[in-house]
Amino acid sequence: MKNMLLTVAETAALIETGAILSLAADPDLLASLPKGNWIGGSSVYFLTDEGGAMLRNRVFCTQFSDASHADIEVLSAQTLPNLAQGYVANGAKVLLIPAFSAAHEEFALNSQTYTDLFNQPLMGWVAGVHLDDVGRKAPMVFNGQTGQSHENEAVAMYLTLPSTAHATIDIVNLFQPGNAESPSFQFETSGFGASTAKVNGQSVNLAEYIEDNALDIRLPLVADYGGAMVNVAIRAVDRQAGHVSFFAPVVAGVSYRQARPVADYAASFAQETQGAGAGEYACNCILNYVYGELEGKTTGAFTGPATFGEIAYMLLNQTLVRLDIQNAA
Repeated sequence: MKNMLLTVAETAALIETGAILSLAADPDLLASLPKGNWIGGSSVYFLTDEGGAMLRNRVFCTQFSDASHADIEVLSAQTLPNLAQGYVANGAKVLLIPAFSAAHEEFALNSQTYTDLFNQPLMGWVAGVHLDDVGRKAPMVFNGQTGQSHENEAVAMYLTLPSTAHATIDIVNLFQPGNAESPSFQFETSGFGASTAKVNGQSVNLAEYIEDNALDIRLPLVADYGGAMVNVAIRAVDRQAGHVSFFAPVVAGVSYRQARPVADYAASFAQETQGAGAGEYACNCILNYVYGELEGKTTGAFTGPATFGEIAYMLLNQTLVRLDIQNAA
């Protein structure tokens, strides 16, 4: 794989060669590109070799040079459960979903129940917009083979790899749940929001509890999902409405604790990854970008878009996700 930050003209020239690509850029730039073997999602925040940057005039391009073929499919909320039906032998899949869409909600709530989902590496991200445009402009994903954009559907790229290649995915999560003395949160229903929760077994109005206890909402709720620490980021607290919204769904019956603070995001990512990341397909959460003040700072060797959600089989928040393809030939 190869990661590049390109102009529109340079991206168009690469598309014309037939290269298999995943692109991230302002949607107006993606809409101007020629048809080809690419998928794309809207993002204007990036982690580059020089550090984090907001760029409206560049395209972040990942070329899957190890892949021999790519099939592209648009999936609605109704057809997303069939995601694994397109899996190819010795392949990998990249999935892009527009934030706040029906496809986003469907995948977040139900992906772990999809038949055969875990039979092949599945990595991707949630497309977003400039933070000033949240609620005013819709995030988009693109099917490069048709040139069409989609605000409410996902787009998937099925990569065929040579027999000598092997794909793996991994996550880098800087957050650990608080210690046993910190409050434990449980929810009666799964979803992107909650009015009540059980805190240490006692039912409370969650918005009131968060504000009365001055909880730092930059720190996600963290739970152990089968040995992996998974974050649920807090989107907003509305005390007047008595409601808290999240960037990923909480799961009923799961015990969460708020994460411990991270002192230095950039240094922590570099330490966790030990210099890895060059030549890998990666994305990092927009909340890490903002809360970690990553503008102008690097996260080890990882580059890629800052996204409104990350996908490693399931929807994640405040996490770095990476896809690596190793070729023994």
